[in-house]
Amino acid sequence: MADPAMIAVRFALYAVLAAAFGLPLFALQALRGGERVVGTALRFRVGIVAAAGAGLAFSALWLALLAASMGDTPLAGVTGETVALLIDGTAIGAAWTARMAALTLMLPVASLGGRAPRTAFGLLAVAGAVALGSLAWTGHGAMDEGVRGWVHLLADLAHLLAAGAWIGALAAFLRFTFARAPDPVLAQRVLHGFASTGTLLVLLLLGTGLVNGWVLVGPDHLAALVTDDYGRLLLIKLALFAAMLALAAANRFRHTPALRATVDDPVRALAGLRRSLLAETTAALAILVLVAWLGMLSPPASA
Repeated sequence: MADPAMIAVRFALYAVLAAAFGLPLFALQALRGGERVVGTALRFRVGIVAAAGAGLAFSALWLALLAASMGDTPLAGVTGETVALLIDGTAIGAAWTARMAALTLMLPVASLGGRAPRTAFGLLAVAGAVALGSLAWTGHGAMDEGVRGWVHLLADLAHLLAAGAWIGALAAFLRFTFARAPDPVLAQRVLHGFASTGTLLVLLLLGTGLVNGWVLVGPDHLAALVTDDYGRLLLIKLALFAAMLALAAANRFRHTPALRATVDDPVRALAGLRRSLLAETTAALAILVLVAWLGMLSPPASA
């Protein structure tokens, strides 16, 4: 049975590292000129600092839990020697070290980024990509070898970054629409401007998801989708992803045009948009829980 504590920490890592990458990427793409300096950008930087700090804490806890699991000891019994061996002697340790370095770099850059905001957000997005991408070495994608292994790892990496960009955008949209004094013009503009990027992210998620599904399940194990724990969780994940697609389509084709049409009195349009964004974010977080859980199970193709 998968360890609930490890699943919880893996979920937290996926969530905070997605925000650490997705928020600066969104700010770089969606904010214009002076908007990268004023209050909106400041709140973005505060969120990035919080995500990077949480990422450091959860990464340290994750490594300790992994060392405890590998040594078959309680968490309190983990020694520095065991942790050092894990860091120095494995690819997982190298990925963890790169993640910690990237997250540590993000703290001063985000805190002092007001002087050169475009450069700062660019550096933050790159560092966030390294931190989030390092999770690919903790999942099934790092277990295969040869060409198959590289294809799977690269698909995992692209899947993670696309998901992080989407989740970061959701966090930003929630910030715009739930502000004390929401700016409907700005909210409408960033929502509308994200449409083409959102389409690209969906295509990337679908393509890399198909690659991962082919490697982890494969045509010879389709029956396991309904008979195996991994398969059933995967089907739930796909259903939640379909729900996210439907909600994103509603945001694009219904709620955003309604906000533009009622910009002088946006209360009703904002209420509908808020409900839709909350539902989409809830589905995204539920998917991250499932991803954290699936990473602890053996996929059907490994049987």
